[in-house]
This record gives sequence, structure tokens and C-alpha cells, in this order.
Amino acid sequence: MSDLDFGLDTFGDVPADDSGAQVSHARAIRQVVDEAVLADDLGVDVIALGEHHRPEYSISSPETVLAGIATRTTRIRLSSGVTVLSSDDPVRVFQRFATVDALSGGRAEVILGRGSFTESFPLFGYDLSDYDTLFEEKIELFSRLLEEKPVSWKGTVRAPLENAEVFPPTESGHLATWVGVGGSPQSVIRTAHYGLPLMLAVIGGPPERFAAYIDLYRRAADQFGTTAHPVGMHSPGFVADTDQEAREVHWPSYRIIRDRIGALRGWPPIRREEYDAEIEHGSLYVGSPETVARKIAGAVRQLGVGRFDLIYTAGAQPISARMRAVELYGSKVVPMVRDILADRPAGTPGEETA
Repeated sequence: MSDLDFGLDTFGDVPADDSGAQVSHARAIRQVVDEAVLADDLGVDVIALGEHHRPEYSISSPETVLAGIATRTTRIRLSSGVTVLSSDDPVRVFQRFATVDALSGGRAEVILGRGSFTESFPLFGYDLSDYDTLFEEKIELFSRLLEEKPVSWKGTVRAPLENAEVFPPTESGHLATWVGVGGSPQSVIRTAHYGLPLMLAVIGGPPERFAAYIDLYRRAADQFGTTAHPVGMHSPGFVADTDQEAREVHWPSYRIIRDRIGALRGWPPIRREEYDAEIEHGSLYVGSPETVARKIAGAVRQLGVGRFDLIYTAGAQPISARMRAVELYGSKVVPMVRDILADRPAGTPGEETA
């Protein structure tokens, strides 16, 4: 499957240095840039940066960090993962990503989402009671902006536009745009309605449970007469030299961040047995390159996706461990997955690994 794309996702988790001290948010941002440069050197297809407005994460403006990455890389695609469109302005989102597209020579893409975290809504003056309306209206406007023609539009959540031209346009006339979905059938149908690619957040449980959403996306696109693009998925994980090392590095920081978020959502604290079970049977891709590659290949086969993104950071992990994870993902995991899917023994030379 030479057409399968591989990405790395991060929210810019604030890491620890190798003495165990948590670094500043500013250094955390620079660290993400260094990791993206390494991923570019190793041939990873996409780096995706998520928007958050919480103390654990350093990236609140993905496109600004992507612009910095654009100036230090040559081939890797530069994506958000996701941009919370509901609490932003569609015109400004388009302009910012069109600017990244210009700086990078056409490598920008945006993944739009409603936001699983809600901190951005009060921060930017939006009412959570308008959660659904905000996204419905703004994605409708954004879909019009993607035509890169003068736009006339009227809704209830922002000022109307009358024959408005939006600058800068992209050089190609096309800004790559996905919609990130966490498991809502209505969101899947909406994505198909606009003919946009679907990115599934598969963050817990067996990945095959999302097969129904992919089928729904394709059936809805057929009914709407739009294009059903290859579907993407992103899932959390961590790669180290051995399975034991991967779990022992990943578990402590993962547990802290999982329980901190869980406390806000009414979840009980996670137990180590649950964590291990999620690695064995669910959607945590933690282990050696061989282990992670086999698990990714299995998920890709089960769901028939065209892109897999690994969320490779979780809390205050050591910087050196993060860099090693990126190195192993790009140099070993990706080629191994391609070999497995091509029914070749891992490491056998072939055109997909060239």
C-alpha cells in the first residue's frame, strides 16, 4: 500500500528535560519544531498539531507553529489536528492556513473540528449553548471559502459577507481540508455532505468498531453525490526500543494526563490493568517498532484507511524519549507497516519502502 500516508500528531505536551524538570511552554514549542524537522528528514508524510488552551499543552495556535516548521522543512505536510472552528472565525482560519501554504510551497492542510475540550469557547466569548450552531454555520461558510471565489453568506453567529474576496488565495487554488470526528454519526454525515475527507479520532477500544462510521461516510457521500475520500485515523501511542521500555516511559505521564482530564469528565482513575489491556486489544499503539507496526497494520487492514497518524506525546515525557520515538516511527515503524501490508517480511527491500 504505497498510497498509505503516515503522520505524527501532538498537542505540544509540555515535556520534561532529562533531569526530570518540566520545561517552559516556549521551549516546548521549539521542541515540537525540532521533532517535526526530524520527521521531515525521515520521510514521515504529515505533522499535525492540535489546538488546546490548557496548561498541559503548549500549542494554542497550530498554524503559527506550522509556519515556523515550514521554514525548516522541505517535504512534510503541515496540518492542524484539529483547528477548533466553532470558536474561531472561518475567514481568518482560511487566511492563516493559506499563508502557511504559501510559506511551505503548498504543504498546508487544516483539520476542522468542533472541539472535545471547551476552554476556547469562554476564552473567545462564545456560548456553549451554541455549540452545534457555531460549527454548523461556520463549516458551511468555510466550505464556500474553499472555492476561492467572492463569497456572499449570511448566518447568525458572525457578520454576513457580501461578495467578499478573501486573501491570500492559495497558489494551487485548493487548501487541503479534513473534518475531524470523534464518533458522532451526524458529524460523519455532515463531512460527507460537504465532500471533505474524514479523519477519525480512534482513541479507545477496538478500532474495528469504527468500521460502521466509514461505511456511513461512504454511503452518505454516495447519496449526496459528493466524493468519499480515503479516510484517515489518528490514535495515541509511543515507540521505544523495546515493549517494556515503551510502556514504562509512556505509562506514568499518560496516567497523569488521563486522570486529570478524566476528573473533569467524571471518569474513574485509570488502572494499570486497563492501560495494558488497551495496548493489547484497544487503540493504544505502545511498544517496540515491531509491535507498533504490527498493530498499525492490523488497524489499517480492518478499517481500510488511507492514512494513519500516531499521537506520539502524552504529558511530561522526557525530551530524549520523544525524539527517539519520532526517530523509530519514521525509520522503522513506517517501513515495517508497508512491508506487512505488502505481505513481505519486515525489512525486505521493495518499492514501497524506497
